[in-house]
Amino acid sequence: MAKPKDNPNYKVIAENRRARYDYAIEDDLECGIILEGSEVKSLRENSANIAESYAAVEDGELWLVNSYIAPYEQAKTFGHDEKRRRKLLVSKRELARLWNETQRKGMTLVPLVLYFNHRGIAKIKIGIAKGKKTVDKRATEAKRDWNRQKQRLLKDFG
Repeated sequence: MAKPKDNPNYKVIAENRRARYDYAIEDDLECGIILEGSEVKSLRENSANIAESYAAVEDGELWLVNSYIAPYEQAKTFGHDEKRRRKLLVSKRELARLWNETQRKGMTLVPLVLYFNHRGIAKIKIGIAKGKKTVDKRATEAKRDWNRQKQRLLKDFG
């Protein structure tokens, strides 16, 4: 099967790499995000951070809280607040499902990746996750190390 050509519009802006270490991701969901013009320009320059952020369902709406998008230098008068709450776009059915999931014990909504999709539209992938305890983190790390070691052995002697 031929490899598809790379789309020039697809571009990862920010990735929360620590999320998979701190949380057990059960499911993920792609959401739209409402942005101001200066925020989109800033994202095109790769200046964002979602590592400290989370998503929350409040008053029947989904919000991205504590995400950072750097100010855009050329937008002096019509700039944006870097850490403002941003509304996420999901269907009513998905919103109801997310609300039900977060009401269960220990479940939270964690942003995983902020990116421009193939049509050049900013999207965010959020994961429905359960917090890991220290023991679980150690077990995951040990399993990852063993798999890496196994691959080396197979490469050398296989």
